[in-house]
Amino acid sequence: MEYVYILTCADGTLYTGWTNDLKKRLAAHNAGTGGKYTRSRLPVTLSYFEEYEDRTEAQKREYFIKHHLTREEKLALIAEKRGP
Repeated sequence: MEYVYILTCADGTLYTGWTNDLKKRLAAHNAGTGGKYTRSRLPVTLSYFEEYEDRTEAQKREYFIKHHLTREEKLALIAEKRGP
């Protein structure tokens, strides 16, 4: 299984990525080894994720979220997933 995820950083910014092991990747981010962007914004929390069978599809979705959605649209995705 492949995952696209959005993290909320300690400073309130959002980070989008993809992985095939969500728990391990989240732990790596919080250990400061997950990505340059999140390293200085710890701790991070998992706010949203989607599951995909195919890595290519997950990577395409990550790219779309990163480059085509505004912050407000990302926050709407997070709110939708949480429900009312």
